Amino acid sequence: MRSTDASSSREQLPFSIQTEIPTASDWCQRWQQRTPSWRHVSEGGFDARRYTVEPLPEEEAKAFVLAHHYSASYPSAKERFGLYLVAGGERRLFGVAVFGVPVSEAVLIKPLPELVPYVESLECSRFVLLDECPANSESWFLARTFEALLARGMRGVVSFADPVPRRSDRGALIAVGHVGTIYQASNAAYCGRATARTVKLLPDGTVFNSRAAQKIRRQEQGCEYAAAQLIRLGAPVPRAGVDPALWLRDALVAVGARNVRHAGPHRFCGRLSRVAVWVKTLSGRRSTSPMNAIQDVLPSTT
Repeated sequence: MRSTDASSSREQLPFSIQTEIPTASDWCQRWQQRTPSWRHVSEGGFDARRYTVEPLPEEEAKAFVLAHHYSASYPSAKERFGLYLVAGGERRLFGVAVFGVPVSEAVLIKPLPELVPYVESLECSRFVLLDECPANSESWFLARTFEALLARGMRGVVSFADPVPRRSDRGALIAVGHVGTIYQASNAAYCGRATARTVKLLPDGTVFNSRAAQKIRRQEQGCEYAAAQLIRLGAPVPRAGVDPALWLRDALVAVGARNVRHAGPHRFCGRLSRVAVWVKTLSGRRSTSPMNAIQDVLPSTT
């Protein structure tokens, strides 16, 4: 397969600027068929006796996430848990939490340098509850998943909250953005923003991430799935012998992708054990003390 220099394969996509939602919020987000709704923390109404949390098979977790999460994508998962309503003889899946393997070890090592990646630390890559769940469901659900992870030897979880809303090229709101209210409520340490970067927004409002692009350029495992994502949106099927980097450049232009400058999602670290776990906080200093006043270190909204 032919190779090419970097300049000839660099795509020329238009840039768009999208504002972020405020960081301070008492509203908790829900999802139903990729449509958001909210519950205020003051509503209450959650009764733990009506719910249970159990490990979830991969197929069931994937189907739920694809149906309801705004990204319409499923990550590389290591642990999966379901929130079930079990009252009155009914058993129904109301929420899914997926803990998995991020794009690189650095995602875990940077905020949790003392823990062994994938053995003692994971990323909370999907956390989805249906809009029927009463207020405060997520804090109870997250606490139960942390207990289960601790029993499996995990000591830390890294979570991200993307505050940037996303719209399709037709103006439809795909994702309203979120600021990690549930992570703040669980006494997670706020560890600043993840790396600022330019993301590629597809016409349907989803992000074509850098890892998918790398798979295509280097023809790594999973490149066919990544290419199919663009082909479904109207990119031409790659011809035999075409340079993959050139095809990717042309495919992104063909589907109408846009570049969006992103300051990086908010990053939180949850500690699953009472044993001290070193966490690199917002200032770069190491801390083992709980950060109860998370809002004090979040960016100002004024």
